[in-house]
Amino acid sequence: MKNSSRFFENRECRYFPCHKDQDPFNCLFCYCPFYLKEHCPGNPTWLKVKKRAAAADSAGPDDCAAGGSAADCHAAGGHAEGGHAAGSAPEAAAEAGFKIIKDCTNCTFPHRPESYDVIIDFIRRENETREFSGEIWDKAIEV
Repeated sequence: MKNSSRFFENRECRYFPCHKDQDPFNCLFCYCPFYLKEHCPGNPTWLKVKKRAAAADSAGPDDCAAGGSAADCHAAGGHAEGGHAAGSAPEAAAEAGFKIIKDCTNCTFPHRPESYDVIIDFIRRENETREFSGEIWDKAIEV
């Protein structure tokens, strides 16, 4: 398949291919826009892994179950669309010394050329419902 605005294959990437058994391989969505979503069109595996002792010992009251800040936790896949409500299942698992990791190793959804339209529609819908803080509204330039 030829590189275009809908498809890009980077065979020069040191990680190529990052998933097996996919040809052609679309690298356009190298970082999947669904990664932080609990429900996605792919086929992730959810891993409950024991936290390292150092991470568990350093967690403070404002820290995520993964042992770092909430932003770091979400960026690392600690919770996908998960909450931090008291008494919730994620909190109970965290108290037991576990964290959840979304493993997309066996998912090729964002790398299949036919997934482009689904991904673009998802991004479009997300942008339409996006909310901004008052600070951003104050900085916005009317056009």
